[in-house]
Amino acid sequence: MHRSGRRRHLSLSAKTRGLSSVPGILTTGIHSGIKRAPELDLALIFSTHETTAAGVFTTNRCTAAPVDITRRHIRAGKVRAIICNSGNANACTGQRGLSDALAMAHATAEALDLKPNQVCVGSTGIIGKPLPIQRIQKAVPGLVSRLKPSGGRNAARAILTTDAHIKEASTTATISGKRVTIGGIAKGAGMIHPNMATMLGYLATDAEIERTALESALKFAVGESFNAVSIDGETSTNDMVLCLANGLANNSRIRLGTAAMRAFQRLLTEVCLNLAKQICHDGEGTTKVIQVVVNRARTRRDAKKMAMVVGTSTLFKTAMFGQDPNWGRIMAAIGRSNIAIKPDRISLAFDTVTVVKKGIGTGIASDRAAKKVLRQKEFTLTIDLGLGQEHDRIWTTDLSPAYVALNAHYST
Repeated sequence: MHRSGRRRHLSLSAKTRGLSSVPGILTTGIHSGIKRAPELDLALIFSTHETTAAGVFTTNRCTAAPVDITRRHIRAGKVRAIICNSGNANACTGQRGLSDALAMAHATAEALDLKPNQVCVGSTGIIGKPLPIQRIQKAVPGLVSRLKPSGGRNAARAILTTDAHIKEASTTATISGKRVTIGGIAKGAGMIHPNMATMLGYLATDAEIERTALESALKFAVGESFNAVSIDGETSTNDMVLCLANGLANNSRIRLGTAAMRAFQRLLTEVCLNLAKQICHDGEGTTKVIQVVVNRARTRRDAKKMAMVVGTSTLFKTAMFGQDPNWGRIMAAIGRSNIAIKPDRISLAFDTVTVVKKGIGTGIASDRAAKKVLRQKEFTLTIDLGLGQEHDRIWTTDLSPAYVALNAHYST
């Protein structure tokens, strides 16, 4: 047996082919009339073969109709297609919203000769407005006719809302002697906060994998990536991450608890993490991406919570925009985390510049050096609690006037 997870190729750059890299996956995106022409607003992902499917969904209790429908269809276990519109969230739309989401699935199923429960549905955009379902139904036949192996970039563009850039990632590796590919697209720029927020992620792989293994791998990957990102602390109604596995790699079926499963999980996490970082870099009004690392915590849960409390602090985020280390704000956030700490053991550093050691500032020279670090577009804040051996990290962004301006004028 070949060593599981030996990597032949890893493509996680802006030039990645995303979903277009996965054998047996056809994709496209078109303008259907939801947005102003010529903006793409309707995407379709289709597997030429039967798949194993898994999904992770928003924890917001005001779930949108597409989330409810897609949860049902994922449970049915025979998903072959994903249709997603942008420009309208189909959320808080009552019974009509559910009917419209089902109508999207039915129209797509009819055009692809599938059953409705083989189609997952996604929507993103303005909340509370009825979905223009007739426009979507009219557009579906043309959407299907444009499916092709190289259509991933148009699909990635068609799911965007306030995003400035498309988000794609892919990786190829050897698992159990067979070449396995994972590709994906995502959208998200605002309302980004665990557990997932105005964030859609659509992934596909040619791996042969049992359902429980895929579900476990996806849950882990999302926890390490999309749920470790915060832009503005808001959680949306429509979030989902879906993964389709069509088995065309002809590998031995990946099962829960095996070396092959662990290798697949690592690859899936890499793709998800790359997409999550792209979301951070594309955050509304973002000028900086900050990795917040918490070391020497008592438990990993404490480390994650501490990182999130600091990373979502409005005072911290505005200080980062102002390129001011202002470590007092960080200490204040640490203190209100409701985690037992010993302030005289805490150290803080921006990249390699320590600004606090054993709870006390290291002086003006360090603050000046830290200011230079904060001029960068990406850097790391390390919080050493000095209490244990556990650690975790998240990614966050600064908070700029541009974020306020954009959301003040976002139409309802």
